[in-house]
Amino acid sequence: MANLNPITVTVVVPSHNPDLGRLRETLLGLKLQSLAPELWEVLLVDNASSAFPHESDYAASAPPGLRVIREPRLGLTSARLAGIRASRGSAIVFVDDDNVLASNYIEEVARIFAKEPRIGAAGGKSVPVFEIPPEAWHEEFLPLLALRDLGDSEQVADNFRPDGSTKNQYPSCAPIGAGMALRREAALVWAESIEHDPRRFGFDRSGAALVSGGDNDIVMALLEAGWSVGYFPSLSLRHLIPGARLELGYLARLNRAIQRSWVQVLAVHQANPWPPIPRWTVPLRNGKAFVKLRAWASPQNRVRWHGACGRNEGRASI
Repeated sequence: MANLNPITVTVVVPSHNPDLGRLRETLLGLKLQSLAPELWEVLLVDNASSAFPHESDYAASAPPGLRVIREPRLGLTSARLAGIRASRGSAIVFVDDDNVLASNYIEEVARIFAKEPRIGAAGGKSVPVFEIPPEAWHEEFLPLLALRDLGDSEQVADNFRPDGSTKNQYPSCAPIGAGMALRREAALVWAESIEHDPRRFGFDRSGAALVSGGDNDIVMALLEAGWSVGYFPSLSLRHLIPGARLELGYLARLNRAIQRSWVQVLAVHQANPWPPIPRWTVPLRNGKAFVKLRAWASPQNRVRWHGACGRNEGRASI
């Protein structure tokens, strides 16, 4: 019998009140993909936007067959789940509305999943395009902005030791959310698990909140289900970084939110190395960290201190 569903890959682009210029660049990158258009699809998810562009504003940049779907529940996790539910592909790729995929990205995703049957999630290089050049002190914190380059060798990890026992550790080669590709069966494992644990809807972006643990939650869920995850340098995208994301206040808030959600994700997956602490001790611990890290001395110290505060707040919430 002929295959009635030729769609190989579904690209899901969650978007909340997007910047039109960056959205156009994202869609144009998809329009220029090398994989035959009949083999993949794009879902643009309007996630509870108060101001979403009209189709005519981005039509010239849009790939063929673009579908817009609405997800009224605010939050990146809800938008991703809506994309998974509406998808037809045997693989699903999450693309942020400021990511520009290399022209062979979708074709490479299909190739990797065909070649590597145990890979549940794959990612690659996320190369920055800065609106304003970063300063020297920014270097330490650029990974917070979903930037990633682990070199030119493939890296694959799972959750098993040589004796067959599980190690329950987060691998350094785990894919980040920008351009994360999921095998459909693996995506459904995560989707089903999160529907039964409402706490996990709070692990990722929601409006102006900078919480960023959803990617980690996906990876941990897949590892627990027996899938492997990997870094594949043949997958490459450009990440458009507006100048505001290099401001001290933004990076401080971002590091605080990331560290808080990181502790919470690890706790849910029983991989947290930090024991819980009483909530009343958080101000005291944060004050002690302020002095220890000399938060007043430099921008780096300030951002580091906010990270320590976030970790304390995470430990008090588990």
